[in-house]
Amino acid sequence: MTARLVVGLLGLVWLSTAPAQTCGTAPVQVQVLGSGGPELQGRRASSSYLVWVEGKPRALVDMGGGGALRFGESGATVSDLDVILLTHLHADHTADLPALIKSSFFEDRSRPLPIYGPTGNKFMPSTVSFVRALFDSVRGAYRYLGDFLNPLGRGDYKLQPQDVRPLSDKLKTGRKPGDEIVYPFANNRLYASAIPVTHGNIPALAWRITAGGKSMVFSGDTNGRGEQLGRLAQGADILIAHNAVPEGASGVERDLHMPPSIIGRIAQQAQVKQLVLSHRMLRTLGKEEETLAAVRQHYAGPTQFANDLDCFTP
Repeated sequence: MTARLVVGLLGLVWLSTAPAQTCGTAPVQVQVLGSGGPELQGRRASSSYLVWVEGKPRALVDMGGGGALRFGESGATVSDLDVILLTHLHADHTADLPALIKSSFFEDRSRPLPIYGPTGNKFMPSTVSFVRALFDSVRGAYRYLGDFLNPLGRGDYKLQPQDVRPLSDKLKTGRKPGDEIVYPFANNRLYASAIPVTHGNIPALAWRITAGGKSMVFSGDTNGRGEQLGRLAQGADILIAHNAVPEGASGVERDLHMPPSIIGRIAQQAQVKQLVLSHRMLRTLGKEEETLAAVRQHYAGPTQFANDLDCFTP
């Protein structure tokens, strides 16, 4: 083999890129960008999900570590996104947001990008404070990207962070089940609703996205106590639930996450049509049979374990 041929072949290798792993042609699909938890040893991106509508990526739920790379591998562009929805602000759900926004600098987006997430407390900033802490042009960690927030900056592409606030305590009297559900975003393609869920002492939301007559619910991280998630998921076509702890978990783990039997109970009570188990941490990997058996105590519908870049059709 001649030196010239070797160089030519090396050039071909260097120029080649992996094909985008897009979803199929169904009108609505959910793509799992990150199916793992915070551990790098799991070899999975952390939590992130993408909803495709008519072949375009329209809603992004969370953007944990590795999610930005998977976003690129999916073939998605920020220019097509209608909204970013955050379940909570732990690093394994938000760490790649700056990488995503920086990448979008090289696209041709020309409209605002709303970012919705929970309010804050003494343990966590609010979503508005969090985004400003990243991108504020004066005090932000990435202040060089301040034009994305600065209303006087160039262009019409601006981040629009907003806190999703539950109903005021003053309105609790006379509430009916489901009144906690908030409807912060809607356009002609989709609408999103949220409900507060319990994740230890961290403000957290579960999200429901409806598009093309299909509903997809994202549990986020929650211990599953209370009836909130079940109400939000009622009749959903897909429930993506986080399989972060095994059956029998206790202590802090149980205070933060729901075991498989609780996932199954919620799926059954809500009569969801399909269950997807994601956020697969090291303590649940390899325990799929045990997990499925615990889910099956309550829920007999289709159940699948998520991997990075998997697509699911509601």
